[in-house]
Amino acid sequence: MTQAAPALSDEKSHMKLFWACFIALVATSFVFGIRANTLGALQDSLNLSEQQKGAINGAGMWPFALSIIFFSLIIDRIGYKTVAVFAIICHLVSLYFHLQSSTYRDFYWSTLLVSVANGSVESFINPVVATLFAKQKSKWLNILHAGWPAGLALGALVCLLFPNTTLFFDTSWKFRFATCLIPVVVYAILVFPCKFPVQERVAAGVSYRDMLKVFGAVGFFIFFAMFTMAIYQSRTEEINWGVVLAVGGAAALLAGIYTRSLGHWLFLVVLVTIGPLATTELGTDGWMPELLKLGGPAGVDGAMFAAGIFLYTSTIMTVLRFYAGPIVHSFSPIGLLVVSALVAIGGLLFLSVSAGWMIVAAATVYAFGKTFLWSTTLGLTAEQLPKGGALALNGVSAVGVLFLGVLGAPYLGFKQDNDLAKTLSTEHAALYAEVKGPEKPSTFGNVPSLDQAKVTALSAEKKAELEKVQAPSKRGMFVTIAILPTFMLVCYIFLWFYFKAKGGYKPVSISHGEEAEPGF
Repeated sequence: MTQAAPALSDEKSHMKLFWACFIALVATSFVFGIRANTLGALQDSLNLSEQQKGAINGAGMWPFALSIIFFSLIIDRIGYKTVAVFAIICHLVSLYFHLQSSTYRDFYWSTLLVSVANGSVESFINPVVATLFAKQKSKWLNILHAGWPAGLALGALVCLLFPNTTLFFDTSWKFRFATCLIPVVVYAILVFPCKFPVQERVAAGVSYRDMLKVFGAVGFFIFFAMFTMAIYQSRTEEINWGVVLAVGGAAALLAGIYTRSLGHWLFLVVLVTIGPLATTELGTDGWMPELLKLGGPAGVDGAMFAAGIFLYTSTIMTVLRFYAGPIVHSFSPIGLLVVSALVAIGGLLFLSVSAGWMIVAAATVYAFGKTFLWSTTLGLTAEQLPKGGALALNGVSAVGVLFLGVLGAPYLGFKQDNDLAKTLSTEHAALYAEVKGPEKPSTFGNVPSLDQAKVTALSAEKKAELEKVQAPSKRGMFVTIAILPTFMLVCYIFLWFYFKAKGGYKPVSISHGEEAEPGF
């Protein structure tokens, strides 16, 4: 049965629930921030290739999509608190297994579980906040998602403050992951006494089928095809594209028969852009410490400098999202997406040619560009497609993270491995022969690797030679990533002209019939 609506009319009750959701999001990104700034230590400890590091980043993403879609389909029946409690349990169990990991596969599977927990959190916080602040969705979803960079910043700060601490553990990276228990316990304490509202769609009497119409046959095809790819990736097997198309096609057929809709065109445009967006923001966040640690100022520890940049950009995002209200009002969500994509492109290209302290300036531009992309996309979806309910709002995040997990993050690692091997084999053949490891499987085929034990055993002179090759290779990844916001910019400009032709951007009221025809 649908959860009864508690009395949440007073501002104090609204804000208590909002802050519980905010800290829950902080807990999810805190783990991400710790992992992003600990990949180097994990590589040394577990002998990881760049592709395996990318796969771990991916494992931290795609199960998120499964849990967020699953719970979005049933959350209005089982209740938001039930999902919140499930998320808390998953976070605690996954972190326990993180601390027991001793191999790549151990850590990979524990990362999968923490991703399930993160998706469970996202499945309830977005529709709750959109319902609490139905007249200012873009503003409050931006403020809610200030919790994401806040958690990233706190995770990076822990890594900076405790670079080599092994208290109670055999490695420093296990100590770092143990600190993730702190925000999990805090959000658990905040969530338990809260009463949750009935979601806006349910309160308005919009049917379950009408909610599914927004997602439609095409939306389900995209999700299930990519999820099938994720299953193959988890088994480190080559993807069978026939199976991927068959599963996606079957899901689309069933959804099409039930909903009689291909999906709302605007929602499908958002789905097409959210994968590149996720890779632009989260993919870059996940790789940034590794991409920048070899290009920092002379005399400054590379890993510490990269973690500092990560902390700096995350802090910028946190502050800007807290003040999103007047910014969204000045530009409109579509205008803000256009401007943000332009600035993100400039920031990524700037990062690709920056070294030393100039990286700080480039990272500042990049941070300004990426800040509002994700949260404003959620605001756009909530304001324009309220009949889509929790499924449409959370489906955007699910597809974005799924794309990042199965394609975006692994591809970044795959390209780095190949680019580095190509440069070493042609220009530093002797060094390459000394550190070359076995080929390892990936989503995109077998990929060359370096044997980290051999790298560690190199003389200081040869390590410097290797780092001299790695630095430009890693910076070049920013150019590859910049292609993604360029594609997004084209889509956003199309939407800008569409809304301009309609007389300007206006939020849709769920009580009106403006979106009664969601299909093509």
